[in-house]
Amino acid sequence: MSIRPLLALAAVAVLGAACAPTTGSTPYGPPVSTAFNAEAFAWSAFSGQAAINGRVDYRRDGQAYDCTGSVALTPDTPYTRNRFSILYGSIDRAAVPEAIVRARTVSDPNADYRSFVRSTTCNDGRFSFTGLPDGGWFVITPVSAGGERVVLMRRVETRGGRTVNITL
Repeated sequence: MSIRPLLALAAVAVLGAACAPTTGSTPYGPPVSTAFNAEAFAWSAFSGQAAINGRVDYRRDGQAYDCTGSVALTPDTPYTRNRFSILYGSIDRAAVPEAIVRARTVSDPNADYRSFVRSTTCNDGRFSFTGLPDGGWFVITPVSAGGERVVLMRRVETRGGRTVNITL
């Protein structure tokens, strides 16, 4: 038997496998709405065993920046991912001048998700959130070196009731 038919058969098998459905974390179905929906936040209201210990060590142009306000912990939902993508240009991490964040326009700016946001103080560049359920979170805090404030944002994932240590 010639090798050509075998190669053709192998090519068909590879192409067929590439088109086969797969399993994994990629959801199938209609797109998820990015409109505010309190039900998407509900998981974050529960208590858990996870914690986030944070430290601010942001520097720019040789200057160290300090916390200048409270640290917010916002649940990761389709709404907040869309909102923070617009405000910070990322859903992973960002350092954006506060004036730029405030100047950006988001859809549904009056949606009130504040009851789901946890807040704590930043003392000596350190902060902590405890009693968290497992899930995705956005840590957000303003910092300054005496001039214009910069807003730091970072996405964090809590899993297995463990403590996550982060540096902004």
